[in-house]
Amino acid sequence: MSRETRAMQDDDTANPGLLWVLEGGTLWNRKIGAAGRACADCHGDGRASMKGVAARHPAFDAAQGRPVSLEQRINICRTDRQQAPPLAWESRELLALTAYVARQSRGLPIEIAIDQRAQPFLDAGRAIFHRRQGQLNLACSQCHDDNWGRQLAGSVIPQAHPTGYPVYRLEWQGLGSLQRRLRNCLVGMRAEPYDYGAPEFVDLELFLMWRARGMIIEAPAVRP
Repeated sequence: MSRETRAMQDDDTANPGLLWVLEGGTLWNRKIGAAGRACADCHGDGRASMKGVAARHPAFDAAQGRPVSLEQRINICRTDRQQAPPLAWESRELLALTAYVARQSRGLPIEIAIDQRAQPFLDAGRAIFHRRQGQLNLACSQCHDDNWGRQLAGSVIPQAHPTGYPVYRLEWQGLGSLQRRLRNCLVGMRAEPYDYGAPEFVDLELFLMWRARGMIIEAPAVRP
């Protein structure tokens, strides 16, 4: 990341992702659904109650029987508590709420808890990371473990630490989730991308967050 991009990310008056955070704060207090309930009615001031939440997701959900991503957690609250329809992946509203929640963990270390329930899903995510796939027969690890720091098509290959999602990418001119970025990678490998919210994506996200444990949350980050 260039000095200019880093400066944009670190300046709240210049970081475009903060527009989604502000919108998410409004949505947090809006009563919706058949229950006529707002996020704040259960969780109070999100600036306090959501501190550290993004740093712990994906997290195991007993009712679902598997880990859920932060986006999925938000939609579970909508359907179960607010009796409202789930928000579509990559919709402005879901990105805004996710950015608002993630922003409250900015500066905190990633703390992914892996117990006996979560271990099989972590192992599945690790397997996906190391599995060759697509017409180019590439694995995530070949770029992000073996060749990070080198250049691919004029861009520096990163280590793939998901510390800043949802991120504002200059290429997208908008905010996007980690799963959007993973789909971009799969398309680049000429592999069939999984659907948004697919178990494979959540398992891979769990592995990537575990792999980055101890690193600092930067959300909403800015990337090229």
